Amino acid sequence: MGQHDVQQTTDESALRDFTRHLIQDVRALEYMLARDRFETGVRRVGAEQELFLVDDRWHPAPIVSDVLEKAEDERLVTELTRFNLEFNMEPVSFGDTCLREIEAELSDTLASTRDLVRSVGGDIVLTGILPTVHLSDLALENMTPSPRYYALNDALMKLRGGPAQFQIRGVDELFVKHDSIMLEGVNTSFQTHFQVAPDEFARLYNIAQVVAGPCLAAATNSPLLFGKRLWRETRIALFQQAVDTRSSNLYLREMSPRVHFGTGWVEDSVMEIFKEDISRFHVILTTDLSENPFEVLQNGGVPELQALSLHNGTVYRWNRACYGLTGGEPHLRIENRILPSGPTPADEMANAAFWFGLVSGLAERYDDIRDVISFSRAKNNFIAAAREGLASQFAWLEGRKQVPAHRLILEDLLPMAEDGLRTSGVDEGDVDRYLGIIEQRVDTGQTGSQWQLDSLDAMEEQTDAGTRAERLTALAAAMVTRQEEGDPVHEWPLAELGEGTVPERMQRSRVEQYMTTDLFTVHEDEPVEFVACLMDWQRIRQVLVEDEQHRLVGLVSHRNLLRYLAERNAERDEAAPVPVREVMVEDPVSVSPETSTLDAIELMRERQIGALPVVREDQLVGIITERDFVEIAGQLLDDSLGGPTAPHEPPPSEAQEVVE
Repeated sequence: MGQHDVQQTTDESALRDFTRHLIQDVRALEYMLARDRFETGVRRVGAEQELFLVDDRWHPAPIVSDVLEKAEDERLVTELTRFNLEFNMEPVSFGDTCLREIEAELSDTLASTRDLVRSVGGDIVLTGILPTVHLSDLALENMTPSPRYYALNDALMKLRGGPAQFQIRGVDELFVKHDSIMLEGVNTSFQTHFQVAPDEFARLYNIAQVVAGPCLAAATNSPLLFGKRLWRETRIALFQQAVDTRSSNLYLREMSPRVHFGTGWVEDSVMEIFKEDISRFHVILTTDLSENPFEVLQNGGVPELQALSLHNGTVYRWNRACYGLTGGEPHLRIENRILPSGPTPADEMANAAFWFGLVSGLAERYDDIRDVISFSRAKNNFIAAAREGLASQFAWLEGRKQVPAHRLILEDLLPMAEDGLRTSGVDEGDVDRYLGIIEQRVDTGQTGSQWQLDSLDAMEEQTDAGTRAERLTALAAAMVTRQEEGDPVHEWPLAELGEGTVPERMQRSRVEQYMTTDLFTVHEDEPVEFVACLMDWQRIRQVLVEDEQHRLVGLVSHRNLLRYLAERNAERDEAAPVPVREVMVEDPVSVSPETSTLDAIELMRERQIGALPVVREDQLVGIITERDFVEIAGQLLDDSLGGPTAPHEPPPSEAQEVVE
């Protein structure tokens, strides 16, 4: 969850002082390792749940302060954004009914949290990326008001030197610029913890790296961002770019992002990870430190290693090495940050069981996993899983190449995970239940990601397909319903369009939910005839004019074009083509994506115009037209009358359409 009493500072003496404490913590940790000061002979497992808060339209709800004000459970804490929430489960000894116990605590806490959130007008969603999140939700006013988050944002933005350009390619492509770390808040995960002894850390950590790919392939739940179909687990690409501080002008210099898989195997000790991360990533946050770890040790105590813990929390390895205390005893653990939140507690615990079992099973089978697979293959498998999920091809152990992910999991890895769990003394009924969920999910191919994509496809194929915003809303609404019912995702029926319909939903909607972003534009120097071709070919009645920097400079409407054609026919002038600038409306009325739908409708009525370009930060990002509002107005009328949403009518004919 991270320490919150921190600051970002440019004071050189403060940075030097914190770095000195950091080095002192490293030396103290080495001292403790050399003298066997760590708890051994016990293995504990645990988990950490992140989730989204949504409103009654299933859009992000910045209500975390209201929720925590009423909360009595101290485990509920804030995350980066005001629409995220987080809590930890108590660690339990690995074995017997541990998996069942964690799931019971998880389900109970989610149920009480759901009731609490509903009492302030919201709801909760478990998913890697919420389908209904918009860029406008990621403004700084939605950052949780905590010194840690403000300091982290300031520090990373300073290192980055300006807004970040996000680029993710999947079935669709995402190209977007953002000037804060708020895109990190679009991701939520279900983090699992695995306590290990110091002398086995390197071996088990390397195994955790190897199984990261297959575990992720079976668990993907983040295929969409801003309505675009990207990676099966888009979280992986998005999170890395959200906190990336590297410059693009350093020629061929190798630099690691702060979110990373690692640079190689761990050879002997956890110290290799801590030292590498301190060496590669400069201090960006500081705090007031009073602890001298060696004095604490000399007095018979156990140091918290505050500086090391704070710095470690600003480096985001997908498998993170952690130092912690349980009952006053120091321990080491591997924190798995790979798995997404959701779709249900049963799914999450099945994912955790698969990971626990594989780490344990491979440890029983191989003394040194490095002998049977290279680090580059393990890393490639992880990236392949994030991109393609169960459709991945893995390079596997002992020289096996290009093994389909689903076949590898079903034939090899599930039996291995079963052996690992049974050898660890986990209850046989629990082993069968949780690994059975993985088996059926992989066998049917219906991961959380696949369910989302198939649901969208099914809605788009309907005669009444609705708008993209309506389909995404239906997706989020269906998640809420099915998660509360609790059946694992492989049993979920696909989402249906009507699931996203609620009274008064439209009145509080925004332009970005309905605007068209797939634009056909022209430049002002191009011939007017090209505009006529675009209108004919693409069946559109407004063509936007932009410059080379994608700034809006004009608009050509169907009426403008008809007037031009009439005048040209009257003059019978067959001379040089007329440029668009002579026909377009210069500096047309525009709105921002955050403009409310009702305000946009009123503006169009007042100005008697048939379309509104949508502009954000001086750049053209979309258009919303009268055709869009025909559907919206019908839904508003139905909502005001308290009746069901009427089916969408086909677009009006040319004679019926209102033009400028």
